[in-house]
Amino acid sequence: MLPDSQKQTAHPATSARRPRILLLNASLAGPTGNSARLLALLAPRLAPHAELHHAALAGPAAVTFASLEPALHSADAFVFATGTHWDSWSSPLQKFLEDATPAEATALWLGKPAAALVTEHSTGGKGVLSRLQGVLLTLGCTLPPLSGLVLSHAAQLARQNTLTAGPADDLWQPADLDIIAHNLLAAAAAPRPDFRSWPVDRTDYTKPWLEA
Repeated sequence: MLPDSQKQTAHPATSARRPRILLLNASLAGPTGNSARLLALLAPRLAPHAELHHAALAGPAAVTFASLEPALHSADAFVFATGTHWDSWSSPLQKFLEDATPAEATALWLGKPAAALVTEHSTGGKGVLSRLQGVLLTLGCTLPPLSGLVLSHAAQLARQNTLTAGPADDLWQPADLDIIAHNLLAAAAAPRPDFRSWPVDRTDYTKPWLEA
């Protein structure tokens, strides 16, 4: 039996095959934004235990849902990262999710664990995180516990200027990516349950229904 000190550091991803995790940067700024920096902080926490694939929805190497679909199919887990724009996620992510509609509740998503990372300047990010997690669930993904994080510029300034550990610990910080990585890897390494999907309209969902 492992001593307590080793139990805390032992990693869950011990399966023979390293899980494939797709890191999707949905920032408006592409590779130069805060989402890219946040994913860059997360990646070393995942890389020793997983095969990582990176993609961005904006910037010089931007991908679309169509071009990324093969990588989405082959992925075992996902990480979505976006900024906060007028209480919502980025416009590239909105377009991506709209284009993903035909794949709703298919094997592309079904049962695959997903983490969500949101950056904000001051407010609005928690609502974005909760709604994005809801969309990922409806697409068919699973959410590991404690797999969502909002990193706020205002919160980081507050942490730097407080000497009280308790209140400061209640603010998300980059170190919390350790938990995101651990729980996502634990979910990705576990055998996937035999989930079922409900019927989805795949023929006329774009047809206007409002009578003139």
